[in-house]
Amino acid sequence: MSAQTAFVEPAGIGALFDPIRLGGLSLSTRIAMAPMSRYFCPDGVPHQGVADYYRRRAENSVGLIISEGTYIGHPSAASYEGVPYFSGAALEGWKLVVAAVHAAGGKMFPQLWHTGSFRNSSMQPEPGLPGFGPSENRNAFTDHPEPTRAMSESDIADVIAAYAEAAADAQRLGFDGVEIHGAHGYLIDEFFWDTTNRRTDAYGGDRRQRTRFGVEVIAAIRARVGADFPLSFRYSQWKQQDYAARLADTPDQLLEVLGPLVDAGVSILHCSTRRLWEPGFAEHGDLTLAGWTRKLTGLPVIAVGGAGLDRPGLKSAGPASLEVIETALARGDFDLLAVGRALLADPEWAEKIRTGRLAETQGYDKFQLETLI
Repeated sequence: MSAQTAFVEPAGIGALFDPIRLGGLSLSTRIAMAPMSRYFCPDGVPHQGVADYYRRRAENSVGLIISEGTYIGHPSAASYEGVPYFSGAALEGWKLVVAAVHAAGGKMFPQLWHTGSFRNSSMQPEPGLPGFGPSENRNAFTDHPEPTRAMSESDIADVIAAYAEAAADAQRLGFDGVEIHGAHGYLIDEFFWDTTNRRTDAYGGDRRQRTRFGVEVIAAIRARVGADFPLSFRYSQWKQQDYAARLADTPDQLLEVLGPLVDAGVSILHCSTRRLWEPGFAEHGDLTLAGWTRKLTGLPVIAVGGAGLDRPGLKSAGPASLEVIETALARGDFDLLAVGRALLADPEWAEKIRTGRLAETQGYDKFQLETLI
């Protein structure tokens, strides 16, 4: 047995398994399942296997399930194959999924997603339609030579309407809230980021002005679902195109981005980092990015980034103690801990942590994804 897997979790970690209430959302634990793409829906429709996959996590001490990214009902949203939609025929499949999670005692949000410049015109569901973005940019996923299509105001309005329709469908199907994917270099984040948003109209400009597209997505959703339906927004400093990228270099700059989103109606902020326990702005102390997010906005915060594994990255990692997050947890930097690859690898991960069985948790191997269900 390795020293890592033999480690006894510090007593403070037990707070993760206390019930919590965030506005109108009551959760049995403070563990959330982070959204992770599975690519197991070849026709874009969730099936019984998807329902079983999420149910297994919900019945093992995961209070909130956030689904893998789901494509909103606009043909420009899709790039990766096997990803489920959140529109049309896929909705009956999602009804099955959320019912399974509720039966296991969990709560669930779908994550609503538009991949932006990760698309090119060779991709389904509408070959010939290029990737959309705030400005013309090189394809982010394949470095395809075809430039992104700079969105017209009509394009923007159509995509915003698709987000709002998806959120309304989620509410109608009985989901407990929704999450907007505004991170990692995808469409909404491309509007935030000055490298990819070079517009000179109302959707471009300084840091605050570049939030306008995201703000209008949030406002359109609020208009459809009402003031009380939980609405989470995931953001990140880093991008898949550039791990060193930053939306903000200081807390004041971060507030320029987050403030308009909060004013538009976000009720939870989900901040994605590669190592959630590291300082958000080292020159301003040891407060994590989640801690700064909570301090600046006063909203509930979901923290995510590397918990439960011994190293970041996408290929493989071994199990690890949660000791590294104890200080941030005790300080109140975040309300929920989102766990990604550790829960992908082991559906019983949270329950094993709760009952002191760290030594039984499984490591993660990207090349065994077909077994990680």
